[in-house]
Amino acid sequence: MKVVQTQKLKKTYHFGDVEVTALHEVCLEIEEREFIAVWGPSGSGKSTLCNLIGLLDTPTSGEVLIQGTQANGLSDAERSNLRNSSIGFVFQNFNLIPVLTALENVMLPLQVTGVLKTEAKERAEALLNEVDLGDRMGHRPIKMSGGQQQRVAIARALVTDPLLVLADEPTANLDTKNANLIIDLMRRINRERGAAFLFSTHDDRLLDRVDRRVHLQDGVVIEDDRSGVTDPAAVV
Repeated sequence: MKVVQTQKLKKTYHFGDVEVTALHEVCLEIEEREFIAVWGPSGSGKSTLCNLIGLLDTPTSGEVLIQGTQANGLSDAERSNLRNSSIGFVFQNFNLIPVLTALENVMLPLQVTGVLKTEAKERAEALLNEVDLGDRMGHRPIKMSGGQQQRVAIARALVTDPLLVLADEPTANLDTKNANLIIDLMRRINRERGAAFLFSTHDDRLLDRVDRRVHLQDGVVIEDDRSGVTDPAAVV
């Protein structure tokens, strides 16, 4: 099943009289259960692509389809509903709410959509246990390491059972050991839960841990390599 399709996706920004095209007619299809790295140097368009696929921004031209639904014609409320029901997000800077505990941060996406507090708490606790943070549920982000905060962010991204998790440079603020642990964790969850993962990175050391590598350069896909890992157990 195709989770996402992009059709000739283009994004142009204007800075006064200067026009900068961040993406040039990118065509991409993401199937369920895929584990994909979008890689390239800073300024190659990785974050722009993630924001467009995640419906956080709108393209200058082209189309994003989520499970066959065209996003361009949707109202803001419809886009928000589609995003909340289908996509989870993991950010480079974690984006946890500092005054909330790990448990409360993970519960939040469910409570925003009207899920009862008791159910939200049960689901959040299960996910924090799944990412090995059962003993940190009552801690606020400031009391947690970077690796722990990113695991909270992953649990938060998964709590709504999305079809796709988008992770924009999820290891950029982590040392090599924790970066590898986070990729292994995402890979394990991808295998066990079936959610597709697409993460952006400029670190080519992580590329041997994915099934598919999409190489962006100056806003253009110059390579889409599907010859990566075929046995998920091999990377964990």
